[in-house]
Amino acid sequence: MASMLLINSPIIAFTILLTVIFTVPPLFERLKIPGLVGLLLAGVVLGQNGLQLLDHESETVKLLSEIGKVYLMFVAGLEIDIEQFHRTKNRSIGFGILTFLVPLVAGIIVGRLFDFSWNASVLIGSLLASHTLLAYPIISRLGVVMNEAVTVTIGATIFTDTGALLVLAICVGIHVGEFSVMSLVTLLGGLAIYSAIVLFGFDWAGKEFFRRSGDEQSNQFLFILLALFLASVGAQIVGVEKIVGAFLAGLAVNDVLGRSPVKEKIEFVGSVLFIPCFFIDMGLLINIPAFIKTLSSIWLTVIIVVALIGSKFIAAFLAKLLYRYNTAEMMTMWSLSLPQVAATLAATLVAYQSLNPAGERLVDEGVLNSVIVLMLVTSILGPLITARSATLLQPTQRDFESENLAVWWGNSEEHLLEQNAYEFTVVVPVYNPQTQRYLIEMAALIAHHESGRILPLAITKAHVHMDDPELGTALEQSQQRLKLAREISQELDVEVSTAIRIDDDIALAISRTSREQNASLVVMGWSRTTGLRARIFGNVIDSVFWSSHCPVAVARLLSSPKTIKRILVPMGDLMPQTVGALRFAQILAHSNQAEVVLLHVCDRKTPTILIKNFTNQLSDIVADSKLEVNISIQTIRDDDVANVIIREASAFDLAVLRAVRYRTSGGLAVSEVTTQVVNELTCSIVLLGEPHSNL
Repeated sequence: MASMLLINSPIIAFTILLTVIFTVPPLFERLKIPGLVGLLLAGVVLGQNGLQLLDHESETVKLLSEIGKVYLMFVAGLEIDIEQFHRTKNRSIGFGILTFLVPLVAGIIVGRLFDFSWNASVLIGSLLASHTLLAYPIISRLGVVMNEAVTVTIGATIFTDTGALLVLAICVGIHVGEFSVMSLVTLLGGLAIYSAIVLFGFDWAGKEFFRRSGDEQSNQFLFILLALFLASVGAQIVGVEKIVGAFLAGLAVNDVLGRSPVKEKIEFVGSVLFIPCFFIDMGLLINIPAFIKTLSSIWLTVIIVVALIGSKFIAAFLAKLLYRYNTAEMMTMWSLSLPQVAATLAATLVAYQSLNPAGERLVDEGVLNSVIVLMLVTSILGPLITARSATLLQPTQRDFESENLAVWWGNSEEHLLEQNAYEFTVVVPVYNPQTQRYLIEMAALIAHHESGRILPLAITKAHVHMDDPELGTALEQSQQRLKLAREISQELDVEVSTAIRIDDDIALAISRTSREQNASLVVMGWSRTTGLRARIFGNVIDSVFWSSHCPVAVARLLSSPKTIKRILVPMGDLMPQTVGALRFAQILAHSNQAEVVLLHVCDRKTPTILIKNFTNQLSDIVADSKLEVNISIQTIRDDDVANVIIREASAFDLAVLRAVRYRTSGGLAVSEVTTQVVNELTCSIVLLGEPHSNL
């Protein structure tokens, strides 16, 4: 009786779901197992074959799982880098065709081998044809995202996912209705018109709405959600599955959102609530006796797994021959295209739940269970191979040729506005008198080195009436803060201008002022209470990082910057943003006659030759500097990067870190080194973000 009460109560079911989402994934990630595996197992344990605390048929689970399913495909479309696809469009389409058709044919052969109908066999082939970029955080961390083989594989995702969902729509349409050539033509025609409306109409509407709504993030968030569910409903009206509409909606608003805070919040909501509910529901669907029976007649599962792994390898090998890639690039392409999570799981569930007029499913429990095993195997195997093969890739020299680096190295005169008499301007928002001095000192050191100026900025929140006494009081307080800033600046022998701005939005006031003044750098204060622990800032700093036209340095300074003598710069990769952190440290060190140590922490299994190559490249970048700064490179082999940085930083006055966030295309957050390091460092910190950086 009690268990029935638990199953039928929406609030209790929702509470159980939240508890699982909160506790299970972190436990599995500590064991180096993907958190989604834990969610699946939790669904099995809590389902009908376990504790019977959750029921797949309950309205709460159904609703959250349905939202999670469309959200998963929406985020998959949202995460595809359209610009990157255009850069290698021809080769991406070529590899996309290979890594779609070869697994499709392999799946059809498997289906026919086990006596499935032609329609079901084609559907099984489409399940193998797509892929999820689960290992993207690994290649991003290694700094090889711009390698052509990697960009080609990422670009191919748009082709494989779209193709797989198109085949799904056709197969489901054939299964649930009476098939005829005319019905197929009607379905394809309707799908083509619908796709054009979503891709072009939603893109136009989104740009117009964002342009007119300015910075109202709450309304923009709701607009994107509305676009998602309108596209999903529209797909059902046309006669195709709603996940097709969700994926197209993701592609449509991709360009609208860019890397804005709104996109971060949309992904955040999906990854912490709806998408995990979908994976738990997948676990609830697993019938343990049927699953054991499937595994006892293991051949279907084994052959599906082998067919997927083999066909993806053949596609990568053909791409190697066609585009003259080396073995490391081929292995990276293969491993990136292996994981079968987002589109595969969502499409499998759709096919399993599709019933024809006779009540027959498009695919049976054997295929469903085999795909779950396939997901488990590939989601573990793919990233493991990527971690090995991607370390053999070397970043190309063009990766370091970034205009954004110029502002760190005194070459910014080419990018200055003619009317600005100063070649280098540092904007310093001032608010807290207790931290104001150290921030101004740091800005002054950098501005003095570059023969520039600092611009302390005081921001007063706007009121409806400009004669409001509270506004007058706030302006007086701003004047007092700027007076203190001028006094500090005079001590430091640096040119100083001050500014007061009345604005409704503090972050945009900072960004707009820095652009009006053609600032080269923004220096802001930060404390431990900032929401890095929550994995998104969700505050002023987050918005400034997004909207600023120039680099932003967020500083937590425990002592005067003039006393800094040892600076630690962790170098995980050689991406332009990381090199920007090095340039910042060099300028600060030259002003202070300080020492800089570049710390590279690598996996214990990293080949010695790769470490040597990385060190040589880093030495070349350092040698390009015209400043006489004492710089040394330290390499440590260890699997726990964060703890090594924290341990080594205890002997330094300042750590300069790059602000970066990694997230998988399935919307599943991946723990990052920076979060743990920032929370546990005991020395001063500068967190650097490039314009439009994805925090």
